[in-house]
Amino acid sequence: MKTSRRTFIGGVSAAAMVSSSNIAFAQKKYDVGATDTEIKIGNTNPYSGPASSYGAIGKTIDAYWKSVNAAGGINGRKVNFITYDDGYSPPKTVEMVRKLVEEDKVLCTFNTLGTPCNTAIHKYMNQKKVPQLYVATGASKWGDPKHFPWTMGFQPDYHTEAVIYAKHILANVKDAKIGVLSQNDDFGKDYFSGLQEGLGKEASRIIKHVTYEVTDPTVDSQVIQLKDSGANVFFNISAPKQAAQAIRKAADIGWKPAHYLVNVSVSVAAVMKPAGFENSQGILTAFYLKDATDKQWENDAEMKVWREWMDKWMPGANKGDANHVFGYAASSLMHETLKKCGDTLTRENLMKQAASFQKFRLPMLLPGILVNTSPTDFFPIQAVRLARFKGESWDLFGEVMHSESA
Repeated sequence: MKTSRRTFIGGVSAAAMVSSSNIAFAQKKYDVGATDTEIKIGNTNPYSGPASSYGAIGKTIDAYWKSVNAAGGINGRKVNFITYDDGYSPPKTVEMVRKLVEEDKVLCTFNTLGTPCNTAIHKYMNQKKVPQLYVATGASKWGDPKHFPWTMGFQPDYHTEAVIYAKHILANVKDAKIGVLSQNDDFGKDYFSGLQEGLGKEASRIIKHVTYEVTDPTVDSQVIQLKDSGANVFFNISAPKQAAQAIRKAADIGWKPAHYLVNVSVSVAAVMKPAGFENSQGILTAFYLKDATDKQWENDAEMKVWREWMDKWMPGANKGDANHVFGYAASSLMHETLKKCGDTLTRENLMKQAASFQKFRLPMLLPGILVNTSPTDFFPIQAVRLARFKGESWDLFGEVMHSESA
């Protein structure tokens, strides 16, 4: 709820005094969660449970705000970042987000992680008119300002990413027979519908589609089913733990399809290394952020700043984990959004500023990819480049490909 603040001096409102003397000055304006000294931001992340590898994102964000506060904060205000473990469980997310909004009284939530988890709080956040900003999921539903004006995505949307893979399959795999492994929730469904749309009249090339539950101990049986189907293309829509299992199992059973892996599971440290570098060769994916294991960024100015920041604020953390780059980049965008708000730290102004980026160069984005938003476009990042796993890192190829939402 918006609160209106007025200062009264000797029984006369300050506004009246300004009006009578024709002196103009900027008035501070706050909603719940913001004061002269503090900005409260809420977050949920799976620090435990089946998707706990994503906990690296929450830890990076926490370190980022500590570094901002150490440098004086944002416009003189310290950021109070409150993050809770939801275990990648939607009911737990609902519980934690209600606590953030109703008890902790945050100004907004930021980078809450997971498609099913964000889906569980989507309507609640919009009914409460609390910004649900830069969510850590690429479902296309986060870019719907007409129906959900308080929710905005961050990364390229899953649907479009899958369309790009489908076009690449049709252009590069002779007589493609596609086997799909997907998580049995909105995350998996969004990618799968994009694959179907991208294939168009060739959708019958999908000859086998198997799913897994996030709580399943392994996906071994699903991978065996896909091999037995005769598929020569493996479209792998998996979270990091299951993605690594699937890559390793495919190698164990001698299945060597053209392998497409979704962007959320590209971490060298969290996925490719556990799967075995020898088992990961040739896997294809889409990138929008720089990868710290890619030698071409060795002398890159942004990468140098990031490495120095990691050494200072996350000593001992594995720089090969792409989740650290993701958390840093998302936090950088939130930082810039809050700076743009100035002294008008209302929920309405926060969304207004988030929806007014034009060709903004966000640290760690690939060259040629910029942040653009508007009141009718809630997809901040709308382009990717394809990459192939080679040796012990990803090798980018081709041009920047812009999504359909651009």
